Amino acid sequence: MSVDGITAELRHWLTQQALAGQTDLQSIAAMLASGWGQEDAVRALQIFQTDEAIPEAKRQGMPEPIRPDAQLNSGTLWAGDREVRVLLTMRTPRLVVLGGLLSDEECDTLIATSALRMVRSETIATNREGVEFNPARTSDGMFYARGENEIVQRIEDRLEALLAWPLEHGEGLQVLHYRAGAEYQPHFDYFNPEHPGTPEILQRGGQRLATVVMYLSNVTAGGATIFPDAGLEIMPVKGNAVFFSYDRPHPSTGTLHGGALVLTGHKWVATKWLREGIFD
Repeated sequence: MSVDGITAELRHWLTQQALAGQTDLQSIAAMLASGWGQEDAVRALQIFQTDEAIPEAKRQGMPEPIRPDAQLNSGTLWAGDREVRVLLTMRTPRLVVLGGLLSDEECDTLIATSALRMVRSETIATNREGVEFNPARTSDGMFYARGENEIVQRIEDRLEALLAWPLEHGEGLQVLHYRAGAEYQPHFDYFNPEHPGTPEILQRGGQRLATVVMYLSNVTAGGATIFPDAGLEIMPVKGNAVFFSYDRPHPSTGTLHGGALVLTGHKWVATKWLREGIFD
């Protein structure tokens, strides 16, 4: 197969690597060789090096998001209207813990405006299309439409500036409330390609690529965001956030995560998911 005949799927994968900021050829070669075979890996690298994949990604109007490897030496970031501190970065999973993303007032207002709209949280159904209640997730939640009110718009504008990702390529904010005894057992945020309902879900904005979890309250005990494969626990701190990205819907991203059991107190979070395309 010639370079021009490389598969559309492989070209798409290379584009996603460019969007995710992955330009280290040695790492790309290793990933390709394990997933595609040595012959396709060589041809794919030829495409990558001839500058076809990266400009294609930029032409799509999808700026690359914040990357942990690009922030290792940065103590602060500018989020459009607010300075945000980088508290922790990891490469696997690709993860950044941010300090002071939201003000106390913003956190309190989001909780107050969300509290009366809470319903039992659902998950994507595992064996059929649609959603279902799942004993692994025992929180209450609600969704805002993008730009629904002034505070939601302000936070979304801040995230757009911080992550360099278009607002329309993201779902609306979801606010979640975990009472004492509530949890969300470890899971992945991307849509499992093997689930029967995934093709329909992907019609609205494509696959999820990244998650931002913003902590709206402190928790008296328990309630950490856990990444079992990485051995990482992030305690909720009001105003802080954790960003993590996944360049493919596969466990190798290391993004298995969950919300540990809240032992005492209440845990409030706001979540933003970034999508490949326009979410409507």
